[in-house]
Amino acid sequence: MRRTEHGCIFAPLGDLVTLGRITSIWLALLVLPALCSIATAQDGAVRTSPSELLGNAGVFNGKTITISGTVVNLQEGVSKAGKGYYTFDLSDGAEAVHVFATGKARCKAGRATVDGTFDGVRRQIISSRVRCR
Repeated sequence: MRRTEHGCIFAPLGDLVTLGRITSIWLALLVLPALCSIATAQDGAVRTSPSELLGNAGVFNGKTITISGTVVNLQEGVSKAGKGYYTFDLSDGAEAVHVFATGKARCKAGRATVDGTFDGVRRQIISSRVRCR
């Protein structure tokens, strides 16, 4: 770096690019962790398996969870109010947890991931989202 005749500091282009890169890296290091923690806090769902969920029903009661497994025993129906719903068991091979969902079944068979709230008394998940895998 050198000073111009007016007292301003002049840096060659190579120094400015390096300074810009360093600034970008520091900005990324400061901002990205904050954004990741916000996303985690908003999600808040506990990831678990059917076996772990049913083995610790009291711990998970009322909690928002995300769970994956194989869809078995799918049944579709319509309520007295005319709303579609479906139920199925989500199995990890050792245990299966009952899932209740509204609407039309998207996953007829195979693997699925369910987001929802666990009802420990009924030992079932009230789903907010079902994704086929």
